[in-house]
Amino acid sequence: MEYQNILTEKKEGVLIITINRETKLNALTIATLQEIKHAVNCGQSDPEIHGMILTGSGPKAFAAGADISEFAHFNNDEGTRMSADGHEVMNSIEEGSKVVIAAVNGFALGGGCELAMACHLRVASTNAKFGQPEVNLGVPPGYGGTQRLIQLVGKGKALELLVTGDAIDAQTALQLGLVNYVVEQENLLDKAMEILAKVKPKSPSAVHKVLKCVNDYFQPNVNGMQREIYEFGEAFETDDFKEGTTAFMEKRKAEFERQSTYRCY
Repeated sequence: MEYQNILTEKKEGVLIITINRETKLNALTIATLQEIKHAVNCGQSDPEIHGMILTGSGPKAFAAGADISEFAHFNNDEGTRMSADGHEVMNSIEEGSKVVIAAVNGFALGGGCELAMACHLRVASTNAKFGQPEVNLGVPPGYGGTQRLIQLVGKGKALELLVTGDAIDAQTALQLGLVNYVVEQENLLDKAMEILAKVKPKSPSAVHKVLKCVNDYFQPNVNGMQREIYEFGEAFETDDFKEGTTAFMEKRKAEFERQSTYRCY
């Protein structure tokens, strides 16, 4: 697939995906979201990749929401389809086997905030701004914002931000637990790379199992404790378990092989 709206780069085993619409503050068109989904799936399928970073081009915006001109004329069916497709993109990030970090450089509003929240971790630059201003347009968030914001900052604060449409700065986002770190903009990608460097030597299958267990905590009608019991037991049949325990007893560093059951499509 030839990308028109994003750039991709492999660096030290990390796939860096950059939304490349700087003149539009990296606003998320439908095509842009599909390209992000494709790039993430390709990262999942590449055994040389141990993690991914999602960011925006330029110093002003990670992604300043969806491109309003694209859906201003939509009807019920078109809006429903747009939301469902957006959810599919966000879920492909959140439910993947590899850690994805949002490196938020500036505005992360509306769909941009939802995209950042779909990532497993968030690092923000000091000039970052987060918000869900959709109520100003007469709609609620449509890409999972009403659900993931509650998960990250709690119901009370999430409701306040959702119904007022207020934006918050990076330090407030850090205090609320919306982001993991705040750094100067020039250090943003380095910080994300630093985190993924810590993940790199860990068991890929165990990391995937952790992601699945944590995600299940928030799934309706799913017992996260049972998921943990299942995944823990399954781990005993993996090559990673054999290598990890053997390395521990032999007092050496484990060397895990990176494989993938995903495919790039």
